[in-house]
Amino acid sequence: MHMKKLLEKLAYLEFVNDQLSAELHYVDKLLRSVGFTDGLVTVKSAAKELYEEEKGAPSQEDQLTEE
Repeated sequence: MHMKKLLEKLAYLEFVNDQLSAELHYVDKLLRSVGFTDGLVTVKSAAKELYEEEKGAPSQEDQLTEE
């Protein structure tokens, strides 16, 4: 790529990074305002916990065949 194209790509990526960073900050602030004490960190932790519980629990289909 020519230097001009690389600089354009860099500027675009910096713009996207700024937009995503602002969106994450907004979502984190919103989550804190509705009771998630540590914002995204709390939500990620809760989601991991739910995922692990579901992964380890037998499916509804398995439970029906056992009865």
